[in-house]
Parts: sequence; C-alpha cells; structure tokens
Amino acid sequence: MIKPAKKTVITGIGCLSGAGATLADNMDALFNRVRHLGPPKLFTTDHAHRFPVFEVPGEVDESTEGTGPGLTRTTRTTRLALAAAREAVARSGLTQRDFSAVKTGVCIGTSTGSSLNSIQFYDDYRSQRSPGLSPVRRYLSSNPAACIAERYGLTGPVQTVVNACSSGTDALGIASSWIEQGLCDIVIAGGADELTRVTYNGFISLMITDHEPSRPFDATRNGLNLGEGAGIMVLESEQHARTNGRVSLGSILGYGMACDGHHLVAPHPKGLGLKKAIDHALAFSRVPREAVAFVNAHGTGTRDNDRVESMVLADLLPGVPFGSTKGCTGHTLGAAGALEAAFTVACLNEHRMPPSVGFTEKAEEMPASPVTETMALKGNVAISQSLAFGGNNSVLVLEGKGE
Repeated sequence: MIKPAKKTVITGIGCLSGAGATLADNMDALFNRVRHLGPPKLFTTDHAHRFPVFEVPGEVDESTEGTGPGLTRTTRTTRLALAAAREAVARSGLTQRDFSAVKTGVCIGTSTGSSLNSIQFYDDYRSQRSPGLSPVRRYLSSNPAACIAERYGLTGPVQTVVNACSSGTDALGIASSWIEQGLCDIVIAGGADELTRVTYNGFISLMITDHEPSRPFDATRNGLNLGEGAGIMVLESEQHARTNGRVSLGSILGYGMACDGHHLVAPHPKGLGLKKAIDHALAFSRVPREAVAFVNAHGTGTRDNDRVESMVLADLLPGVPFGSTKGCTGHTLGAAGALEAAFTVACLNEHRMPPSVGFTEKAEEMPASPVTETMALKGNVAISQSLAFGGNNSVLVLEGKGE
C-alpha cells in the first residue's frame, strides 16, 4: 500500500443521539446500560404495535445557527448535523477565521437525508390539492454538508455521501483521504439522519424491526430498533494541528470498503465483502491484526447481519473483544458509522469498552460473542465497521490519543 502523504488526526468530536445530547452523555449511557426508547413521538403511526425507537429528545434548535438561506427552516437531519458540528468545533478550538485561512472541506454521510419526510405535501399533491412549496424549499436548502459549509464560511470541497448505513463511515474515510493527499488541511466530517415515518414503515415492511429492545448478537435477537442522531469529527493533518497547538484526540489510520455484490439487503453469507474491507483497512494503516484492541461492530440485532459479523470476526480477529452500541442508540442509519467511530475513539481514550447492551444468551450459530461487561483495553488501536444495504462494507482503523 502507498503510504499517505499526511496523517489524519482528530481534534474535535461532537455527537447526539437517543442516548444523549453530547459525546460525554452518550458515553455515560453506554457504560451504564441506559436505554431511552419508546414509541415514536415525531410522527403518527397506524400500526397496532408501535415499534420502539430511539429519538433525540425535544426539538433540535436551529435559531443559533445563522440566518442565511441555507440555514433557516432546515430539516431535522441538518439541524442534528449542525448541533454535532457545533460541539466538535468547540472542542477543537477552531474559529471561523482559522477555517478561512486554510483549505477546509466538509464531507457528511446520510441515508434518506430528510428526503422522505414531507408526507403532507405528497398527500395534498396526490389529492389534486395545491400544496405549498415550503417543504420543497426546505429540502432544497437542507443539504447537511452544504449547510455546515455555509455556517462556518468554508470554501473547500463539499460532499454529501449517501451509501445507506455505511454513509457516516464512508464520509470519514473520504475526508481522511482528502487530508492524506493534501487536498485539505481541515475537514468537518461525519454523518446525520433523522427518524421519519417512511423509513419507520419501510423497515417494518422488511420485517427486520423488533417489537422489543434490540439484542445484538443474542440467540433471541429479532431485529433492530431505529434511532436518529449525528456524529461529527474535526479532522486535520497532523502537521497543521501540531503547528497551531491543537490537541489530538486520536487518528484515522486506515479506511477500507468493499461490496459483496450479493443481495440488495442481506450480507454475503460468508462475509466476503466485510473480510476484504477489514483486510484493506488494516493493510493501509499498516496495523497488524494482533494490535487491534477491540472492534465496534455494526451489530444491528438482525439475524443475518449479526451471524455474518460474528463469523468474520472469529475468523479474522479471533479473541479480539467486540460489541455493538446500537443497544443504546438504535440504528441511526447514515449517522451510525460516524457515531460509532466517535464512540470508538472515546473508548480508546478511556482505556475501556462498554458492555454490548441487549446481549445475554450465546447463539449456537455464532462462533464469537460480544463482551457483556465493561472491559479494560490493552492497546490503542480499534476497528469500527459498518455493513449496509446494497452489500456495502466499510471499515475504519482508529487510534486513540495515547498517554
């Protein structure tokens, strides 16, 4: 593998989900097994059983985010992204002047990106009424990457990644490549997604949504719980951060992705794409397998996904502890990979990983099982991985800040 020209370090992290409004709140929930889930409040549903979800509590305020045309009346997905970016930027210590002085880009992953939440508009149109165009204007002005760029006055590359449930992971990987190759000095990157009635009904129709709290990797697992949120990181070249006196919270050492080419919504039964993605990420990072301290697995709680992940991890990384954080956040779709990357770096810096909430009973078809208690970590490198619809598999190799 060609050695990158520049190393990518993380100088700011921000996130919010159904587990909490900040990174610290989320970490507290993970280690204390706190699960804030219940029937959806953001929209109505006619289902006899209201499948539980993880919602970010309350309205996400956009009033402090500016007054430009791209920042007013934005969708919830964009407001989630802006809120997480605000925390990440504050943690980094960067100012708008700092951003404008160098090449600064934005790369944000999302899944539906609020494109499916204007139900009343569609109903009015199909009923031959004349709906107002405000939902259309809101959608057109709510590209999360463009809104972050406008909020901070950025003029570098701006990209929105839509690659199903691996979108957040892919956005961080792409952003890291911009820094490694010298295209940018700084990138604001991550993922965001909101809960909508269409995605809620869509996952129910696929029959992969659980009536109860999800149980990733458990023998009784019966599907996922949907969630929403955002995870954002401020990435810089190591040289730029050091020159300007900023503290590194960790690094992105490698990124790999591969497609199964097997099925629209199911992983390859032997996990061929995931194996290739892990191998590529480790090769690029030049990290030996035995140096991996833990794996933050995708772990949705669905039958096929968990079985394949367990099999691949037992084969490629035998004995390496792993777990899923979706028992506390739900599956946040395009935000999932970015949130989990943030959790992974935070765990490395705390030298411990949380229990895999929801797991209690080992499944016979699972060659490996997640951790059930908080575990001290040996090592400073971890993997965060995402398995997405379309057979997409994306993997990040992450490093903590060290001592």
